Amino acid sequence: MPEVFFNGPEGRIEGRYHHSNSPSAPIALVLHPQPQHGGTMGNKVVYTLYQSFVERGFSTLRFNFRGVGRSQGVFDNGQGELSDAATALDWMQSYNPNAKICWIGGFSFGAWVAMQLMMRRPDIFRFISVAPPANLHDFSFLAPCPASGLIVHGDKDSMVPIGSVEKLAQKLKKQKNIEIDFRVLKGGDHFLQKHCTALLGIVDDYLDKALKN
Repeated sequence: MPEVFFNGPEGRIEGRYHHSNSPSAPIALVLHPQPQHGGTMGNKVVYTLYQSFVERGFSTLRFNFRGVGRSQGVFDNGQGELSDAATALDWMQSYNPNAKICWIGGFSFGAWVAMQLMMRRPDIFRFISVAPPANLHDFSFLAPCPASGLIVHGDKDSMVPIGSVEKLAQKLKKQKNIEIDFRVLKGGDHFLQKHCTALLGIVDDYLDKALKN
């Protein structure tokens, strides 16, 4: 899990990167939760997503948004973080020019940023969105949503009530040419710290089925 640094819009960005042995391996980018609430690339949920991709042969990157850890800059309410994510994806693609498939994953705030990036980058093939803050941020930009994906949410989330996420998932399911898998983590709160094993099982299952197709 080599430590990496690359140039971002506001200076140096710190990340952890696994490079696959296969030159044509798919790539995956994983985004962390709200920096102002302690979100970092070391978050357990972020690490769970990262490991699931790594174990399936992906070249995988997680990184700290601007102002977090040793990444330079200051929090920018999502717009700057979206630029950071775009730069991170560019960096990954420069090291993996033969990768034909790109996935993106995000947790909470990171899920919101990830889905915005997906709208801007048609090369993103699928997404994994964990606890997307559908009651706190506007997801209406997903019109239409350009890729199929997995949405996972805890049914005991008091910060982002499950109803708001279920409404988002059902709205996306009605769109044509994509498939949305909505899974509920029984007993899961917003942070899911005690539910990472169950989350890993859901993500592993989804990835295994998707990679067979």
